[in-house]
Amino acid sequence: MSRTEIEIDAPDPRRWLMFAILLVGAFLPPLDFFIVNVALPSIQQDLGTGSSAEQLVISSYATLYAVTLITGGRLGDLYGRGRMFFLGLLGFAAASLMCGLAASPGMLILGRALQGVTAAVMAPQALASVQAIFPASQRPLALSLYGAVFGLASVIGQALGGFLIAVDVMGMGWRAIFLVNLPVALLVIAFGLPVLKETRARRASKLDLVGTALSMLTLTALVVPLIEGRAAGWPLWAWLSLAAAPVLAVLFWRYETRLHLAGGTPLLDPAALKAPGLGRALLVALCFYAVGVFFLIFSVYVQGALQMSALDAGLIFLPFGAGFLLGPLSVPALRRILGDYVNPAGMGLEVIGFLWLGWLVSSTPAAIAPPFSSLAVILFLIGLGQGLALPTLMRMVTGRVAPAYAGMIAGITSATLQISTSLSVALIGGVFYTLQGEQATTVSITHAFTVSVLCIAVCLAAGVALSLSLVRQPVQITETSAARST
Repeated sequence: MSRTEIEIDAPDPRRWLMFAILLVGAFLPPLDFFIVNVALPSIQQDLGTGSSAEQLVISSYATLYAVTLITGGRLGDLYGRGRMFFLGLLGFAAASLMCGLAASPGMLILGRALQGVTAAVMAPQALASVQAIFPASQRPLALSLYGAVFGLASVIGQALGGFLIAVDVMGMGWRAIFLVNLPVALLVIAFGLPVLKETRARRASKLDLVGTALSMLTLTALVVPLIEGRAAGWPLWAWLSLAAAPVLAVLFWRYETRLHLAGGTPLLDPAALKAPGLGRALLVALCFYAVGVFFLIFSVYVQGALQMSALDAGLIFLPFGAGFLLGPLSVPALRRILGDYVNPAGMGLEVIGFLWLGWLVSSTPAAIAPPFSSLAVILFLIGLGQGLALPTLMRMVTGRVAPAYAGMIAGITSATLQISTSLSVALIGGVFYTLQGEQATTVSITHAFTVSVLCIAVCLAAGVALSLSLVRQPVQITETSAARST
């Protein structure tokens, strides 16, 4: 079957407006992950949360978001991406309202958990729809815009959280960071319902419930100890959970394979996952989001070692955000010059930026802020590299499977990035907190930060090497998966 036979039949004239609506689903989840960081002290003062409850405010969201992403993507394939987007958005708004009205730590944690689940239903639909509503010639630009929105949400979250708390809108304090989602959701629903055209797999079937349960158990066994293990002192349950994860993964894969051979519709279709180069592309994604821990350790460095306020700590990320905005918008032009080398070039810029940052911090006396001009250039360079690499990485992964599996691969890609973030926080964050020591000092924080950014650079360098190997392997859609998509 030729490639043209599996493309969308006729591009919808409103596809860019449809995509703009769906991008809200890509923007809100990372925004709400990062916006909470600067609000934790205010939440602790108002609700009397302890350190364990504060950890759960973050980890309950991150865990349930990660383990539900694959299911959320597949639900869009089977039951309609627009329908799942609006259901997820409604649920996310309701969960945000619960968080904003929370009168106890337990209610806040429950609201955050529901935010994570509903965000995972909403978020994959934008990435999946790139394959479903755009012709091949327009997908690079759509992915560039997706990358810009996805990345800027993490930066804006830091700055917006500090701003809302500093301004204290209508006396709401920290509650404003959750309640701000409500007018956004209502506007998107009001304008989006008449516009958004439904897309789904042509041969939609029922959701693979057993596969869904096994996938969520596998990801839970992996993600929960990565998120909670370090803070809990790596207890026995964390190691047992990590040991169980590969066993559950094997059981999950065997079940999916048997279901596929029996003519069923597995959650993860083995035929689609055998696409040439897909495994290595996902490994690039795993290396790529090692940068996820940077937002945490840089905040600790500028607030703990340089004594910056929460608002200043958020605003200092703005050069990174400017680079992240420019990067994706530059991808279409750079592809005409560099071709498929844009992805390794972008990650290479990040490697240079982190090496430069490590040198700058280590060569500056402790407790003295590095020159802001140099710091701004470095953060811009890292953001630019991230912005160039993210949309091209998405194309590298999602372009290898047929459009019928767009939701599935979008969920897998998003889950891989989330797992990468969890791994980086557990491993590189572990290095940071070990070197910082229990009695953190300016010198120990600075040393820990320097070593940690070098670890991030090493992970990104591994991603560059893998990406270069994929440049020599053209994107193809397997005959089996193509046949099953029609």
